[in-house]
Amino acid sequence: MNGLSLLEHLSVIHDPRQEWKVSHSLSDILFLTVVAIIAGAEGWEDIADFGYDQVDWLRKFGEFAHGTPSHHTIARVFAAMEPKQFQRCFIAWMKSCHQATKGEVIAIDGKTVRGSYTQSDKSNAIHMVSAFAAANEVVLGQIKTDSKSNEITAIPALLTLLNIRGCLVTIDAMGCQTKIAKCIVDGGGDYLLAVKGNQKRLKNGLNEIFSAAKLDAAVTNTLAQSEKSHGREETRLHMVSHDVSELGDIALEWPGLKSLGYVISFRAGKGGVSEASFRFYISSAKLSVEEFANAVRDHWSIEVKLHWKLDTALNEDGCRIRRENAAENFAVVRHTALNLLNAETSFKGGIKRKQKRANRNTRYLEQVLTGQGAS
Repeated sequence: MNGLSLLEHLSVIHDPRQEWKVSHSLSDILFLTVVAIIAGAEGWEDIADFGYDQVDWLRKFGEFAHGTPSHHTIARVFAAMEPKQFQRCFIAWMKSCHQATKGEVIAIDGKTVRGSYTQSDKSNAIHMVSAFAAANEVVLGQIKTDSKSNEITAIPALLTLLNIRGCLVTIDAMGCQTKIAKCIVDGGGDYLLAVKGNQKRLKNGLNEIFSAAKLDAAVTNTLAQSEKSHGREETRLHMVSHDVSELGDIALEWPGLKSLGYVISFRAGKGGVSEASFRFYISSAKLSVEEFANAVRDHWSIEVKLHWKLDTALNEDGCRIRRENAAENFAVVRHTALNLLNAETSFKGGIKRKQKRANRNTRYLEQVLTGQGAS
């Protein structure tokens, strides 16, 4: 993954400023922001300070004819810039960097940027829906919604921008909608959707199919997995059925439906108290029980390998950037920086350690940026 190729895509973004007032090009400002975030910057002042300290190094990649911009200039540009243009450039860049493989899991989920609310209304923080390639741990694209409930309309809009052909798109119960399933199939992909109470008839039908008696009698298409983590032991039983006719006419509502899935989990904590939970799934792919179990597991990687890293390493929830379009645009910058940091694997450290190293060593920063590997 080469971050310098991103500059070519960014060059087409419309600069919202009056041309005669411009001292710093838009591409220079965007490039500075991306590399500063890679080096651990969290806000406008950090970015401006990084630019001031590293202006000579930055001129290897951009003009910076008048030095580097102030934090006020950077903030104004991000507030005024059209987010959809920036997101399309990001997606185009990822299409040029990432080649999807057949059966690859693309997990789609939303995350509220908690610090982006305004003082007058603390409930209006922006909500970003992201597409995450689980195997390579990269964000493929993102789109903003006005609230979590609007994921239903945002997901199809995001899917139309992505190349999902041959991929397995996984979405939690919020996205279990016939229109979303059709959008995925029409795009050449397959869906794996969690089923909950928002699809009551479908859930009731699956509950009858995966009855306790069937589970007791099942000897094929089942898989048990166990693991220990954070003092808890979890055992998961997976079951898959390809007889979708058992759903009756409900099956006709879901395009290309081929697999029905069930997962029951048992968790034992330190006190020995066990908790049981169960989940239902539907898919347009004819999944073996092993493929089903792996895909369900891969979906939750978006929580640990994207959302958790955004908060713990890049301090997304603690960031109070919120003016006009700034929060949405800054979220795209974080995704860009995180993709480049994840792609750099020569240094065996976490994201925060990589950022600290990039901050004190421009040679390593350039390595992250260009994807050239260690020397």
